[in-house]
Amino acid sequence: MTLSPHVFDASADNFNRLVLENSHKGPVLVHFWTPKAGPCFILMPRLVKLAAEYGGKFLLVMLNADELPELARRFSVNSVPTVKFFWRGEVAHTIHGADPDSSFRQVLDRFIAGDANRAHALGVAAGLSGNSQQARMLLANAAMADPENLAIPRDLAKLLWAEGDGEQALKLLDSLPPEARKESDIAHLYAHLNLAETARKAPPLTELDAHLEQHGEDLDAHFQRAARLLAADDFPAAMDTLLLIARTDRSFRHDIGRLSLLALFDLLGNTHPLTRQYRQALSESLH
Repeated sequence: MTLSPHVFDASADNFNRLVLENSHKGPVLVHFWTPKAGPCFILMPRLVKLAAEYGGKFLLVMLNADELPELARRFSVNSVPTVKFFWRGEVAHTIHGADPDSSFRQVLDRFIAGDANRAHALGVAAGLSGNSQQARMLLANAAMADPENLAIPRDLAKLLWAEGDGEQALKLLDSLPPEARKESDIAHLYAHLNLAETARKAPPLTELDAHLEQHGEDLDAHFQRAARLLAADDFPAAMDTLLLIARTDRSFRHDIGRLSLLALFDLLGNTHPLTRQYRQALSESLH
């Protein structure tokens, strides 16, 4: 069956590899069917559609019980359609009959989310122990399995930055949907990494000041200047520059002027005089 890259036909030769071995990587659904049972042909296209919808987060295996009666008996299949969920080499759940799609989604999401959570935890642990290659792989897999969990790309970006791959960390955060980038944890990390990476690459302050005398509208140069000032611990001058960027163009680098100020407010604390001063100035400039 070549209906989808995630749908396969079972045989006596490939069952162990296709189902049992792959179930250690993620859930595998085995649809026990026969050409004599009408409900099987109702369920089959629905399962194929689910496999396409989940995009590789599970494998779907079609097993013709008439052609492979030994396997049907081995897993106590007495009627069709029957769908068995294999997980880590064992049958973890069974659905008899052509249940609604919501029933399959509910079970699948439980397995997939659990797998993502485990991969996330293992990835963080691997990073802390210095196994960066394994950490990257685990966190990347977890992010694909659970794209709604923003803690995963956050931790992966932190790992990339810690390894000196700030450019890749920023590309990862840039790839997130706009709504995700607005979440405070992601927004603050995005701002901090932008400032740090920009400071690392920016020309000296003397060159930037000379350039801005001639090209005062260059927001990239202003942001480079703010990053350089922060690296030199000149917070007031840096915050003045970030406020200028926020007032000039909110769309510049996904509102990086405002986001950077908010990240600095968080770093300095709500009671710091600079936080109070520039929070008021930012509020007035945006209203």
